[in-house]
Amino acid sequence: MAIKPRDMSKMIDHTLLSPVAKVEDIRDLCQEAYDYEFASVCVNPIFVPLAAKLLANTSVKVTTVVGFPLGAATTEVKAYEIRNAIKNGAQEIDMVMNIGAFKSGAYDLVEADIRAVVDATRTAGITSDIIVKVILETCYLNEEEIIQACHLAKNAGADFVKTSTGFGPAGATIEAVSLMRKTVGREIGVKAAGGIRNYQDALEMINAGANRIGTSSGVAIVTGEGMSEEES
Repeated sequence: MAIKPRDMSKMIDHTLLSPVAKVEDIRDLCQEAYDYEFASVCVNPIFVPLAAKLLANTSVKVTTVVGFPLGAATTEVKAYEIRNAIKNGAQEIDMVMNIGAFKSGAYDLVEADIRAVVDATRTAGITSDIIVKVILETCYLNEEEIIQACHLAKNAGADFVKTSTGFGPAGATIEAVSLMRKTVGREIGVKAAGGIRNYQDALEMINAGANRIGTSSGVAIVTGEGMSEEES
């Protein structure tokens, strides 16, 4: 299925999670997100108040990360991060699954961790309309584990499953995205992130089943970089 570049704008979380991102970089990110009408900007928690201020009264939401990038924070810390982020203006949360617990087979703990984060968004006292995406970090998982992790996230009430942090050894793959979509069905979203740098990359992920794209290359995607002559 071919989708025009600009039609992808509402599927993009325009992302800047670099440890050396500066205030002016976040300002530029938010301006681009506004200009191209992206779904959201995705920034580190310290920049949520600034992004929320810059994007107030626009259609662009503010996404931030929790338990990032390892997923190894305790559940209580993740829940606090959630409440603090929402207080500061976050509208969407990308949390990292407890990967170590998952690989240890502690599935009940992993599901409870995700559920606690989902519950924290409901009890933050500001809005109940907060989207929670669970980052599986699929580069560390085999097919059976991806399926299991998707079930845990869905059972815990997550709104999306997401492939990657972008800090692991590999990012999104067509195979992982397709498997995630097949597993969760159409009831929740699938976000592909990590290594998606142009229109063709994004199109492949969307055709595999993603309905949200996390990328620092949002402008390149919606301006058609990487399009073939036939597509253009």
